[in-house]
Amino acid sequence: MFEIRCGDGALRILQGNIIEQTTDAIVNAANKRLAPGGGVAGAIHRAAGPQLWEECRMLGGCETGEAVITKGYNLKARWVIHTVGPVYSGSKEDPELLALCYESSLKVAEKSGVETISFPAISTGVFGYPVRKAAEIAVETVCKTLLSFSKVKMVQFVLYDSMAYTIFEEVLKEVKNDY
Repeated sequence: MFEIRCGDGALRILQGNIIEQTTDAIVNAANKRLAPGGGVAGAIHRAAGPQLWEECRMLGGCETGEAVITKGYNLKARWVIHTVGPVYSGSKEDPELLALCYESSLKVAEKSGVETISFPAISTGVFGYPVRKAAEIAVETVCKTLLSFSKVKMVQFVLYDSMAYTIFEEVLKEVKNDY
């Protein structure tokens, strides 16, 4: 685990499985239907149980860059914040939409009283976002958001593999003195 401070909040990274986290909320890298699928979304839905999909269906989906919250059901986390990351295309909108995922998720968290939250590396799996670029956007957006408005006390990036962990650690070390 590696941690930096962003104002009054902590930003940390760890290698692990997001469904095992005991933070108030975990973030689901969702599809627009909020449906169970592969990767992070599939794992979260399987662990939470069928009630999660029932609640997601009632929400009617989510657009890229937006975020919505549901109960965590059988997860250790009380809440699941679902956000839809961009499918990487190399366009100028990709970084804006990815940053919006993190900002929207933190706004939903704050509105819901969430103080601790776990993020995966949004859009880096089947959506194809390059991990280094995604890490830079994620860290910068989360730190700026923690400094500007968020009452969230701790944000952690839970990275499934050692390559992603190493990249996020490098990015955190580079920005450590900026915040």
